[in-house]
Amino acid sequence: MSGSMTDLSEADISAIIEMALSDHTAFADIEREYGLKDKEVKALMRSNLKTSSYRTWRKRVRTFGDRRAHYK
Repeated sequence: MSGSMTDLSEADISAIIEMALSDHTAFADIEREYGLKDKEVKALMRSNLKTSSYRTWRKRVRTFGDRRAHYK
């Protein structure tokens, strides 16, 4: 795909958010499919989720990442 957040459709943004919220999808999978690095995914999530939802998501990702070698 394009690799630029400005070129993403609403459907792409929804799909990326769904993938990022899934505990079974790694940032590498999102990058492979949409060309977005983990920092870009985090920025997209920050701008599209409520602040509390974003913080909860980041905490969950960090917690899972500490427990698993290959996670987000």
